[in-house]
Amino acid sequence: MNQLVNEWQKQAKQYLIDEQYSYAIKLYEEAIEKEPEVKNYYWNLGLFLLLQGQEAEAQFTWFTGLSELAEADGDTQELLEILETEANRRTTIEDFHVAWAIRQHIREISPENINNLLHIAYLITKLEAFKDDCPEILAEICNCLPLNIDNCDVRLLIDVITEILVYLTTAAEALDSIFNFVQVSLQAYSDTYVMSIIEGVMLQCIKFSAFYRRPDLASKFAELCLQQVPKNYHLEYTEILTLLSHFYQNEEKYTKGIETAKACYDLSNTLADKICANYLVMRGLMASGSYWQEAHSRLQDQILLTQQLIEKEPDDVNIVQVTRLFDALFFLPYFEDQPQRNHTIQHQLSSFCQSKVIQYYSESYQSHNKYLNLRKINSTRNTVPLNIGYISHCFKRHSVSWLCRWIFKYHNPENFRIHCYFLHESEVLDNFTKNHFINQSFKFHQFGLRNHDQIWRQIQEDEIDILIDLDSLTLDQACELMSIKSAPIQATWLGWDSSGLPSIDYFIADPYVLPESAEDYYSEKIWRLPQTYIAVDGFEIDVPDLRREDLGIPNDAIIYFMTQKGYKRHQPHLHLQMKIIQEVPNSYLLIKGDADPEKTKVFFEEIAQEEGVDFSRIKFLPYARSEAVHRANLQIADVVLDTYPYNGATTTLETLWMGLPLVTRVGEQFSARNSYTMMMNAGITEGIAWNEKEYLEWGVRLGKDEKLRQQISWKLRQSRHTSPLWNAKQFTYEMEKAYQQMWQRYLDS
Repeated sequence: MNQLVNEWQKQAKQYLIDEQYSYAIKLYEEAIEKEPEVKNYYWNLGLFLLLQGQEAEAQFTWFTGLSELAEADGDTQELLEILETEANRRTTIEDFHVAWAIRQHIREISPENINNLLHIAYLITKLEAFKDDCPEILAEICNCLPLNIDNCDVRLLIDVITEILVYLTTAAEALDSIFNFVQVSLQAYSDTYVMSIIEGVMLQCIKFSAFYRRPDLASKFAELCLQQVPKNYHLEYTEILTLLSHFYQNEEKYTKGIETAKACYDLSNTLADKICANYLVMRGLMASGSYWQEAHSRLQDQILLTQQLIEKEPDDVNIVQVTRLFDALFFLPYFEDQPQRNHTIQHQLSSFCQSKVIQYYSESYQSHNKYLNLRKINSTRNTVPLNIGYISHCFKRHSVSWLCRWIFKYHNPENFRIHCYFLHESEVLDNFTKNHFINQSFKFHQFGLRNHDQIWRQIQEDEIDILIDLDSLTLDQACELMSIKSAPIQATWLGWDSSGLPSIDYFIADPYVLPESAEDYYSEKIWRLPQTYIAVDGFEIDVPDLRREDLGIPNDAIIYFMTQKGYKRHQPHLHLQMKIIQEVPNSYLLIKGDADPEKTKVFFEEIAQEEGVDFSRIKFLPYARSEAVHRANLQIADVVLDTYPYNGATTTLETLWMGLPLVTRVGEQFSARNSYTMMMNAGITEGIAWNEKEYLEWGVRLGKDEKLRQQISWKLRQSRHTSPLWNAKQFTYEMEKAYQQMWQRYLDS
């Protein structure tokens, strides 16, 4: 008899999986006729009726079973377990709507079941149709949680908090209810449990700021977490404070960001802590754009602290600190054009950090070494096609992507398989990413935070021959990933100057952007392409929305334009630029770039006053609606003034593409020669200055000589048809040729 029952129940389960509910209903109805006292039959029959859409019949069946029970609680629990099991199964197969319906019935039977309420909240994040229910269910959880704390699954709570915070990025109207939910959750626990919740919230805060461009949300929830950290968790408190400073700065709350970073510095106990905190203070000062002297003083401190770290090689440095130490000297080239000193100390720092990464990921390091040695043994012939990997966080609307997208368009798929490793966590990728990178790649992979082993494994599975890092010191995660060699050849291109990592084989440049003397201080082998290290076919241009009359500028005035975000505001060079305005009558200076708007005005007003310039001739531009509008707005300018010692790159290319004269000062370091190589490769020498005196002379001359400006503009328009700078197809061929030569050297070695 038992065997027969097991057989038809097994059949009923198969009907459930196959969604043949009517057959299962018939089986259970027959079973109830034979054994009406078995309540399990009522529970399952009701479930199948519910799944078939007969909600009223399901409720009546359950009521019938419950009304005849002597021990209601026990059998109610059995009913709840059956519904819970199916609800979980439905969630696993992503049948969220049915899972939600089942859990609503569990809610009716057991309204204070805290875990069921959490599951419902999770399902709401997956079901657009029920988003209006979010505030109600979260309020219910807030009421129930303190009373049912012992029954709450903390891991489930953390998962729901994470999902609900992700949901917040598309449901701003739910902010208050979600904030209250997180607050109640944090207040309900203490010590270990509250720290687990805080860890989950802070991880999402990092994503808010880094991937969703919502540092305001990040700071709001980080502040909440900071309030709830137990007193004896000093390290965790300092870490949250560190992240909070980042969020404030990204939110353009520069004063709060700087104050918070200084608080981190005061709490620092080790050399590594001090370097990381001092970098954070500098980041705030530099981003604000108005603290030149203080930032410069902090930089000198940073150099001394870093030199101490290199000399002492302390053992008490954890992997989080190591990751941050990579870019501790990031601001060196923004202050001083001393490439030999800068590269020497950066290489020493990167070597120290790389050794710590290898130590931390020792198993991965040994595995990769073994893999690379096997590849070396087996690489006895030319590989066609070559597998080229590009790794970056910039495969989106970003300066780097505007430039590198062309090489993806022109790569020869017969000889090169292109693989992308996108370090970006977002559920939705925009059309820009799809059109320029996903559709142009042989394979495109996306990874979130801290997925190092997964990324390294993927690079090996793809059998990448040459891995190109597009980020360098602009992304600490990239430095960490490139520290452990996962491809036979690793190179840096485009995104910044070199990182100084011993694991990088080549730095891709050209004859202009790095002088011959650079060989003496670069740790990487400099691979110079024949003409230019970057070329584009052009830029999209929209309709301008900036007019002289809107800015109160006369039609006959000379307009100078400069793009200077806070990082690039070099006070001595700004004085030089202001001298140009002072010497050219009826001239105006337009300034565009991220920085603290109020302090920026005070900062520039002081410089203008010192140089005798009427401050009314200085205009600050708002953000353009898009990159294409920004480029169109450049046409308002007569002359563009370049930054120094950190030149423009994308901004220089845009300026030249729009046919505008540019004044640049050439230095020794890579970042001080970007505009130089671009102008040379566009066939323009007018405006290239080799010292302060020439910069001033060119700036004044171009402002006063309309005919010269017209000649330059004509030459730039003509250059579109002949110059290497505007021939991305030829440039891609030169890059591919370089890759083949790199690979041949590898084989020959």
